[in-house]
Amino acid sequence: MKTLKKTILLTLVFSIAMGMLEAIVVVYLRQIYYPSGFKFPLEVIPDSILSVEALRELCTLVILVSIAVIAGKNKLQSFSYFLFCFAVWDITYYTGLKLILNWPASFFTWDILFLVPFPWIGPVAAPIISSLSMIILSLTLLFIQKRFESFKVKIIEWLMIYFGAVLIFISFIWDYISLLVSKNLITKIFSADKSRLENLTFNYVPGYFNWGIFILGIFVIYLVIYLIVKRYILFKKMS
Repeated sequence: MKTLKKTILLTLVFSIAMGMLEAIVVVYLRQIYYPSGFKFPLEVIPDSILSVEALRELCTLVILVSIAVIAGKNKLQSFSYFLFCFAVWDITYYTGLKLILNWPASFFTWDILFLVPFPWIGPVAAPIISSLSMIILSLTLLFIQKRFESFKVKIIEWLMIYFGAVLIFISFIWDYISLLVSKNLITKIFSADKSRLENLTFNYVPGYFNWGIFILGIFVIYLVIYLIVKRYILFKKMS
């Protein structure tokens, strides 16, 4: 247990540092493209810079996966550390922006979360709630498996985790994809001719976040946590 706590502490420190670094990079970007403050619609950004941003996001994920694989002793632990590091990084990122830029103004301020494969958009509260849920799930898995090394996540529980994650993802892209469908531009995502799509993107102002789908996704995640903890209690009684 002492080794587990030490690893969690080290990954916590790593994720906080990485989150602050990410916030600092975004401070520079906003100084260049949003000197008067970040807002929608988005400023037109050259394709070359958008490609670099997409690469930066990809590199961030690679770094998080790498530290998770190093920290974990098996696949379940690596998965748990990835969730933990991602969540701490995300919360620290918003904390850093608040400390440096005093942004966001509130938990319901809109933000663009990812660019790949298309914009993920939502109020800041949504990714923070998601991250807190990821921290609870990851720590639950880490401490239970430390107590019972033979403990495994059931297939149905994995399916529920993936289902909840997909619902949350859908909530982030719902408004943007709905706009594309209404403008008959959904096929342009995979088309070589994306001029109309880019024009729409840089004039897009989010207006609706599907809290229903988001809350359902979060509920599924907590239901999984409940089922796992319930099995853990049963394991303890039998041991």
